Amino acid sequence: MNTIPQEFQISSLLIQDTYLVDGELKKWTGQTTSVFSTISSTEKYEPTLLGSIPFMGEKEAMEAVDAADAAYNKGQGLWPTMKVVDRIKCMDNFVTQMKATRSEVVKLLMWEIGKSLGDSEKEFDRTVEYIYDTIESYKELNSRSARFSKVQGINAMVRRGPLGVVLCLGPYNYPLNETFSLLIPALIMGNPVIFKPAKHGVLLISPLLEAFRSSFPKGVINILY
Repeated sequence: MNTIPQEFQISSLLIQDTYLVDGELKKWTGQTTSVFSTISSTEKYEPTLLGSIPFMGEKEAMEAVDAADAAYNKGQGLWPTMKVVDRIKCMDNFVTQMKATRSEVVKLLMWEIGKSLGDSEKEFDRTVEYIYDTIESYKELNSRSARFSKVQGINAMVRRGPLGVVLCLGPYNYPLNETFSLLIPALIMGNPVIFKPAKHGVLLISPLLEAFRSSFPKGVINILY
């Protein structure tokens, strides 16, 4: 433990006892799953307990499906029909809150995935940059769709819209960056999302739960364990 700098040591367990469904952080009182790090905090090697997450089942999964389906409402829900500028405001609000969690998420990336400080910081910063790039691309896409284009003598205006409820399962090797590469485009285009964090790299989503809850309308983002 002495070889680990003080600021990166695990001083308390992260007990994730809420889950985000239908715009609400609901209390979990059922069975839990312990989360361990392969980094040892003792001289005699043994995995380090980081905390725990809810052990959820079919009932909670269907609750999330119903919430996302209601948010989509056959394409007539608040989120899929929201103006582009308003969806962008929601995303801007989220990424602003996300940046405030940088130190927490980076620390958990190191412990859960075993990445170096530098690589963990790069993954976080690259993810924030990706969100901003996605917002700019969405603005450009929306601008192009507002103009008529002519193909083989036919004038047309092409508009892109949400497809429906999206399931997002992120990989453990880049549990933040690659997961958000799926999650953010789906969200910003107006699709409600059911998001299951990777098995390894699951606690690092905990600092972001409130940002998700407060940035998007109810049922738009549902996070299950």
